[in-house]
Amino acid sequence: MRVLLTSPVFPPDLGGPAVYVPSLGRFLVERGHQVQVVAFCSEDDPQGFPFEVHAIPRGPLPVRYLKAFWRVWCQAKHVDVVYVNEHLALLHVLAARLRFKPVVIRIMVDGAWEIAHRKGWCGTDDIVTFQTKSYGFKVGLTRFLQKRWWGMCSKIISCSEFLRQILVQHHGQAPDKVQKIFNAYHGPAVEDVTETRDEARAKLDLRIDKRYLLTICRLMVWKRVDGIIEALKGLPEDVELLVAGDGDMEDEWRALAKQRGLEYRVHFLGNVPHAQIPLYIRSADIFVLNSEYEGLSHTLLEVQALGTPMVASGVCGNPEVVEDGITGLSVDPQDPETLRKALQRLLDDPQLGQSCVDNALARVPLFTRTGTFSEVEQILKSVSGKD
Repeated sequence: MRVLLTSPVFPPDLGGPAVYVPSLGRFLVERGHQVQVVAFCSEDDPQGFPFEVHAIPRGPLPVRYLKAFWRVWCQAKHVDVVYVNEHLALLHVLAARLRFKPVVIRIMVDGAWEIAHRKGWCGTDDIVTFQTKSYGFKVGLTRFLQKRWWGMCSKIISCSEFLRQILVQHHGQAPDKVQKIFNAYHGPAVEDVTETRDEARAKLDLRIDKRYLLTICRLMVWKRVDGIIEALKGLPEDVELLVAGDGDMEDEWRALAKQRGLEYRVHFLGNVPHAQIPLYIRSADIFVLNSEYEGLSHTLLEVQALGTPMVASGVCGNPEVVEDGITGLSVDPQDPETLRKALQRLLDDPQLGQSCVDNALARVPLFTRTGTFSEVEQILKSVSGKD
């Protein structure tokens, strides 16, 4: 089978698709399939992958999408199926369909909500509220176009049951067209991450006498790192926050930390190399994900596998990984005080943290690369006629 994958981000950049697409590409190659990737990249010519990467360089967004359309249209001629991993998917799907190629799309978010949220068309409404309201012409058009590109696809893969229900209940997609396939853990073999907390800190030049909170995310407004900063102000002085990732909100959140007198306790690490992410997870006392939206976080799966206590917002796909009081603690992303109390609870009760870690480790087999990617492979083979 010949497969063309698309991705809105690609290593060295951070983000779920930047983890998922290279990992799936390697898996398919290992299974004897031919793979190509079209991706938006910060590097002009990504190397080190067992498949060809057609890079769409940074630039004005309309130009990037037109270049992506052209590249998908050119490469789709030579493949059996196109697997699209995009929020703004119209041009990618259209290019494949103009080549009369079957398309499978993977949904990580309601793209109409993400666009409306970024543009301010829906105020601060979260993804659940968004499903029940009308917002005017711009949102209506975006919803219409999204439904059109979903309609052109043979199959839709959702990364969580939460997202699957949105597509079925609110967007009229047939239940048998939308299949839930969890994201998978894509990090190094757990047994290869041998560093203890103190050893990991030594390699990263972190202090042994501090207690570290860690968050890893794109610095977008709905990731709510500001809530973690606000919660940090009420925690003991020896607790510090490590923020791995970059994005639009970095300057604003740096300014917030300074306003709260926390500039020396909040460390913005930038776009951390993938190879260092396991060390940061091992070095942390608690991992925090305070986002208003997540399809199903790859980072939570990595933290779960590496055995660090987790606190996550109880929204969207997060509860499918972090069950409150069982595998971690769940919080309201709009309430920094709730977050502060949850963090303090784990800091004060190491036994609770270890219990959550033990329960989370028992669930790791639900999110294996071989198990989840085999399901994706079967769908791709089925729609391409190579089953």
